[in-house]
Amino acid sequence: MKKILILTTALSGFAFAATAAEVTVMSWGGAYTKSQVEAYHKPFTAETGITVNSVDADNPATPIKAQVEAGNVTIDVADVEFSDAIRLCDEGLLEEIDPAILPAAPDGTPATEDFIDGAIQDCAVANIVWSTVFAYNKDNVDGTPTSIADFFDTTKFPGKRGLRKSAKATLEMALMADGVPSDKVYEVLNTPEGVDRAFAKLDTIKGDIVWWEAGAQPPQLLADGEVVMSTAYNGRIFNAAVAESQPLEVVWDGQILDFDLFVIPKGAPNKDEAMKFIAFATDTKRLADQASYISYGPARKSSGALVGLYQDGKTEMAPHMPTAEANLGNALVNNFEFWVDHDAELNERFNAWLAK
Repeated sequence: MKKILILTTALSGFAFAATAAEVTVMSWGGAYTKSQVEAYHKPFTAETGITVNSVDADNPATPIKAQVEAGNVTIDVADVEFSDAIRLCDEGLLEEIDPAILPAAPDGTPATEDFIDGAIQDCAVANIVWSTVFAYNKDNVDGTPTSIADFFDTTKFPGKRGLRKSAKATLEMALMADGVPSDKVYEVLNTPEGVDRAFAKLDTIKGDIVWWEAGAQPPQLLADGEVVMSTAYNGRIFNAAVAESQPLEVVWDGQILDFDLFVIPKGAPNKDEAMKFIAFATDTKRLADQASYISYGPARKSSGALVGLYQDGKTEMAPHMPTAEANLGNALVNNFEFWVDHDAELNERFNAWLAK
């Protein structure tokens, strides 16, 4: 009887441990997190029984360094920008991810060949292609802005501008607005004269800028009329315009393309579950599923053909993707190597400029 009791207790403990498995995923909040919850989190839990705890931050890369160095890591998976993924990996703050854990495409193409070039890194796996664009409120602008130069033209289009409180993307857009071709931007920005030129262009609208830090802010600033134009993440504007029927319009000229990638902080408490989550969330179907909730392009080639309608059942998602051919006319691909090398110095210069 005693042996049976011990066995029963042991089995009960095992069952509890199995059902108690969990993973904490940190992302950017708002419509973006919602798209991940619907496309990744809920089906992952349904298939594996592993609970997904969803937490948000203005920039999920920020807590990783502090947590790892303090030896108190509470995040298992974080969704971060490309340059942050590379930097954190180089600093030894992330777990390496073996591409062998990633499932093949439905036709058998290995994941290493199915992901877009650059989407798989030593410590990171991309899920989306997104872009920084600018948008305007059609009710508050006379005329039709069509170029990044229009964003900086407060004579032709009077009113406040929203800009992300960061050097990255802001400096590139300033140079493109000043006439630098997109394929020459980083060449120019890699010189002291180019940096001066970017800040000189920003000086022309400095008194009209409302700064934002969280991705949910630009659509709200535009809807409330606090600004007439704002830089923003393209998916946030899509959500406000289509899901919330706000009179907002994206201008694709001068867009800056980037990846977001999943990473695992070094010492993550649920590393095994984190690996399973990333493998699941970046398969062909899940990436296509996310694109039906928000207009970010899947990082897998095989997902493209599966992208269809938005959740309203009528809006074709393809034309709203930053990677749509019609939207790539004057696009700039973020140079993550440039920002890994220059992020600290340019943000120091940017903060000093802000304080003037």
